[in-house]
Amino acid sequence: MTDTVRISKDQWLVLVAAFLGWMFDGLEMGIFPLVARPALQDMMPVVAGVNSDPFVGLWMGRITALFLIGAALGGLVFGWLGDRIGRVRAMTLSILAYSLFTGACYFAQEPWHLGAFRFLAAFGMGGEWSLGVALVMEAWPQDKRPLLAGAIGAASNVGFALIAVVGLYFKVTPESWRWVMVAGAAPALLALGIQMIVPESERWKASVKQGAAKPVREIFSSSLLVTTLLAISFASVALIGTWGSVQWLPLWADQLTGGKMPQAKAATQIVSGVGAIFGCFMGAWFGGRMGRRPTYFGLCLLSLLLCGYLFRTVDQYGAEFLVTVGLIGAVTAAFYGWLPLYLPELFPTRVRATGQGMSFNFGRILAAGGALGQGQLVSHYGGSYAKAGAVVTLIYAAGLFLIWLAPETRRKPLPD
Repeated sequence: MTDTVRISKDQWLVLVAAFLGWMFDGLEMGIFPLVARPALQDMMPVVAGVNSDPFVGLWMGRITALFLIGAALGGLVFGWLGDRIGRVRAMTLSILAYSLFTGACYFAQEPWHLGAFRFLAAFGMGGEWSLGVALVMEAWPQDKRPLLAGAIGAASNVGFALIAVVGLYFKVTPESWRWVMVAGAAPALLALGIQMIVPESERWKASVKQGAAKPVREIFSSSLLVTTLLAISFASVALIGTWGSVQWLPLWADQLTGGKMPQAKAATQIVSGVGAIFGCFMGAWFGGRMGRRPTYFGLCLLSLLLCGYLFRTVDQYGAEFLVTVGLIGAVTAAFYGWLPLYLPELFPTRVRATGQGMSFNFGRILAAGGALGQGQLVSHYGGSYAKAGAVVTLIYAAGLFLIWLAPETRRKPLPD
């Protein structure tokens, strides 16, 4: 019997639902780097002759930090809900949350309004990741996990690239950025229909029959505490690198072109997003073939070297900039194919959604510190995104050592 015959309709529905949910999640995440500079310039008090980049950098850091904290809290709350009321119902609520509050950004009049709406939208985005990963990994066979982890990781980058395509053909300016927020809200609602027909995880149903889970207490119990702290560390390295510097690349491109090429932001985001799609599959594939620990080590080393090259040597927008951005997009996003492969393997079924949601999203709280630090560094360096990025991406050096403290889970079944 072939693999195709053995895969049921319900399993395909689970995968499609998770893919679309995370794709729209990535679309929402990609909106703000695209609109941030023109939106914040639109809200900046008008003072003749004043450079807007320190103001933009400061508020970009604050809003990104709020987004990451919201995602972290959402991952915890919706992960807990997923372990208590089921993966599918909790995922439906998370998608509804991020779609409505992204659209609400249209009405923002002050930078803190944007921050508040991004915080609330992120609450839903943080929950969707842990729920989608748990649902897929529990429904599909063990030998498909690397491929599925890559697909889930790539899904968000498909959305990230799609919204950048919108920006390529629709000039995002201080006068037009609000309409992009509306466009970002609409597609997420389509995922709700999918959620209505997706079957619940049978592994979760079996686990709750043994008694109500106390997931938050258990993941910080003596038996899982070290595992939880290591998982948080692995996610934190990837997230700080991404949100503390890589997410700022469209803003840097806009700065390098003096704001005279609105398409530069979108082109940078597209190149980064396309690279990231391939990177997510490669991160998961290498994790399946070479082992979880060697793969993570290699990704940290490549990220450290490539980011160092870009931020320390490239000083103008052009082919070299875009090629390097594409490579960085692939390597730094490969972590997001590796994480959905590795994190579910660390936690038992009854606490899996909470455990991996806490690990991934608590990393976002630490990444919020990285984003704030990047914003402060941009301001400190007089608006230089490159100098700030060169400092923040040193975080990848920590991952080179931390990964060897964790267990190797290649070819092992998910723990029950």
